[in-house]
Amino acid sequence: MKMNKQDMTLQWLVNIGFVIVSLIALFPILSLLLSSFRPSSELMRNGISLTVDFSTLNIKNYQYIFTEAGNYWTWYGNSLILSVITVVLSLFFSSMVGYALALYDFKGRNVLFMLVLFILMVPFEILMLPLYQLMINVQLINTYAAVLLPAIVAPIAVFFFRQYALGLPKELMDAARIDGSTEYGIFFKIMLPLMTPSLAAMAILQGLGSWNNFLWPLIVLRSNDMFTLPIGLATLLTPYGNNYDVLIAGSVMTIVPIILLFIFFQRYFVEGLTVGGVKG
Repeated sequence: MKMNKQDMTLQWLVNIGFVIVSLIALFPILSLLLSSFRPSSELMRNGISLTVDFSTLNIKNYQYIFTEAGNYWTWYGNSLILSVITVVLSLFFSSMVGYALALYDFKGRNVLFMLVLFILMVPFEILMLPLYQLMINVQLINTYAAVLLPAIVAPIAVFFFRQYALGLPKELMDAARIDGSTEYGIFFKIMLPLMTPSLAAMAILQGLGSWNNFLWPLIVLRSNDMFTLPIGLATLLTPYGNNYDVLIAGSVMTIVPIILLFIFFQRYFVEGLTVGGVKG
């Protein structure tokens, strides 16, 4: 069916609006990218902006990161490894918990779900002190286990997977049981593949949260060589000197894993969010 002139005009206005919003969203990234090629003296003089002297642009900041900033790549590797482990473990355990809360009828199920919602509503700043005391008691301070354990079963992920699993057909479970499949076989071979869109969407959200996590690793980590990237970049700003040029170039490099993560999972991202949000 052909669109009339009024509908075409409205469609054009909507597209223009989306383009404007996109440009506004990309403005900070573009400013950061241009500033990463500027020398420190110009950054101190003019700050981060789109107004730059192109004759002063160079790649010295990136050369320094790739050749001399040894700690930077240590921090980068720490963040990358922790983010991958966090995403894998969080998806594995949170999907199992959400699936069980959605499709199994057992005593106390509603109470457990209410507890998940309650924890979801509690700000992390309130949980920080008891979590820190717990890590001291189990002697996990300055270990990666202290960073990982609080994030393995995320309340938001459990809630998300539970809502998504409510829309899965229970008939498949009954048919699999008749064929002699175990409950674990039903989950891993039948139900989990059906949850792929929700897994992809949550992988992006959990990966982004873990990659940008600053406060909790700052509290439990002590050694410089164990710092994650956000903490390491923060150490470049000190009362004795501020390496803004290296900081900005290093910040640009931190965007790369998130972009790659979204590229790999973008096909399922919108589907996972919309379906998981309306089912049940």
